[in-house]
Formats: sequence, C-alpha cells, structure tokens
Amino acid sequence: MRVMGVDPGLTRCGVGVVDGAPGKRLRLVHVSVVRTAPDEDHALRLMGIEAGIEALMEEFRPDAVAVERVFSQHNVRTVMGTAQAAGIAMLAAARRGLPVALHTPSEAKAAVTGNGRADKAQVTRMVTRLLALETAPSPADAADALALAICHVWRGGAQQRLAQARRSRVEEAARAERARLAARSRGGSVQ
Repeated sequence: MRVMGVDPGLTRCGVGVVDGAPGKRLRLVHVSVVRTAPDEDHALRLMGIEAGIEALMEEFRPDAVAVERVFSQHNVRTVMGTAQAAGIAMLAAARRGLPVALHTPSEAKAAVTGNGRADKAQVTRMVTRLLALETAPSPADAADALALAICHVWRGGAQQRLAQARRSRVEEAARAERARLAARSRGGSVQ
C-alpha cells in the first residue's frame, strides 16, 4: 500500500509518501515540504498548497492519504490556516477517489515511537530508523508527514476493514429496508 501523509500547515505543509504493509519493511518514496510565503495573499497561499499537493498526488499516486487531525490550539489564526491546509489535502484526495484517514498527532507519535507524547526529535529519529534513511528528514514537518504515513500503513488497514464492514452492514440494512418498503407498496405483509 502506498500512503501519502500530510502534516498540514499554511507556511510549511509536510508531505511524505511511504510504501509498506503491516509486518513488512517500509520504503520511503518521497518527502518534501510545500511552502508558501507568510506575506502572500491568503487565498494565493491556499492555491499554492493545493497546486503542490495535487502535483505530488499526480506524480506518486498514493492508495490512501493520511492527514493530521487538526485540534484546537491557543493561536486561533494558526489553527485556522492548519485546518484550511488539511481541508485542501482532503479535497485533493477526494477528487481522486482516495480514502482519507485523520490521525491525531499522539496516534502518529505512538505508532512510530511507542509514546504518544514523544517530542519532535524522537519522532524524527524513529522515522529515520524505520525508513532506513541515511539522513533525517528535515524540517520537522517532513518527518511528521512520514510519521502519519507510517501510522496509516500500520494502523489504517485495520481501520479501513472496520469501516468497510460498517458500510457493508449499513448497505445490507438499507437493502432490507428498501425490500420491506417495496413489499409494503405491493400490498404484501410487512413484518
């Protein structure tokens, strides 16, 4: 499975692409940061992030996209930009019909370090080790994007199977309900 991890940000949006499967060796495909200038018009910054993410999705063709779940921060302005960048990544994935998973920072940290409260240096060290990289990904946004991708490779498969099972149950219930209503409209007995 090829997963694109996105650590959303308005100034620096980390993007990491990893190939792997649970229990198998991970392989780095790509890592970079989509950057926008803080003094640029806000709408143009969002367009820049979209263009960067779209180009990377087109080039690397992920099977799934893992985005960091945005949570409340003290700085509302920062969280708004982060949420907007996350939305752009989700929209780009949806345009391609790709499944999107949201992982919290603590989930990604726990997946790669075993500690949901690990600091950025620990996450970077473990991402470097897990992907057998000669040099650590930099800046931290790049390492965080890779941690999200790794988290999804290891945990996302099970989550996707559970989600599919839920969808199947819902679809089955919907079919049963449509059959019940059709029988009712034909004058048959409804139980």
